[in-house]
Amino acid sequence: MESKSTGQIIKEMLDQKGISQKELASSAGVTEAAMSHYIKGDRVPRGANLLNIAKALGTTTNVLLGEAETDDVSYEEINTLVARKAKDFTKEQKKALINLILGED
Repeated sequence: MESKSTGQIIKEMLDQKGISQKELASSAGVTEAAMSHYIKGDRVPRGANLLNIAKALGTTTNVLLGEAETDDVSYEEINTLVARKAKDFTKEQKKALINLILGED
């Protein structure tokens, strides 16, 4: 099975979240031109840009790089991430997380 490029992963996440390339570029603090290059696969974002894109998409750099499947993440890692970020969650995000954990839509 062929792995997806970072650009393909970013594009899929944009589509899933209903975010435009322009909105993502603005949220991540990169130019629209740079974002276009990342999505086309002409360039791979590195360092701070990759981290900022991951944050703007609500994911990790490993996911964007195609290095981690969600099944590979341990309970302890998830618990640590949630504990660190819980104070920043909106009420809607907290409800969505609870529904995800309980398997409800």
